[in-house]
Amino acid sequence: MPHILIETDRLLLREMTLADIEALSSILQDENVMYAYNGAFSDEETLAWMQKQLQRYKEYGFGLWGMFLKGTGEMIGQCGITMQEYKGGLIPEIGYLLAHKYWHKGYAIEAATACREYGFNVLRFDALYSIIRDTNIASQNVAFRNGMTITDTIVKHYRGVDMPHTVFCVRKDDAKPKVDVIETNKK
Repeated sequence: MPHILIETDRLLLREMTLADIEALSSILQDENVMYAYNGAFSDEETLAWMQKQLQRYKEYGFGLWGMFLKGTGEMIGQCGITMQEYKGGLIPEIGYLLAHKYWHKGYAIEAATACREYGFNVLRFDALYSIIRDTNIASQNVAFRNGMTITDTIVKHYRGVDMPHTVFCVRKDDAKPKVDVIETNKK
């Protein structure tokens, strides 16, 4: 059984294995989910996506993890941290994809917030980013709710199309704590 990396109130995030390819396919091959990627993936693209995640786990120790419901064990999406090219270097990006039937239920922000905390407290990054296509308003809203602000705009060439993207960032020093701390002046 793959190691569970992050547990939230409703979710388990863990490394995917090839045994998860069918569940991953149902997500990546859904036109609704993949509109920001210029369409659903083929079987070959889905397998390449999975292999890229498996390689990331080996190379970095992290990547896009499978997002599973605690109660049922169903894979409902992916969320994690990947190293992405930006301005000639690599930056850690929080990314997320969710099966269409689980949109607007708070799962993306629950997982993204947990990944932010993991990125700062376990991986020790000073800043985390999300690079989101300009037409993907729902994902942009998750980035805002995850404490991120817009820092740049770029154009990515993907699947034969130039796609404008917005770059969001949150710095560890600026991130809101998970709980409010009330200080007292006890002596």
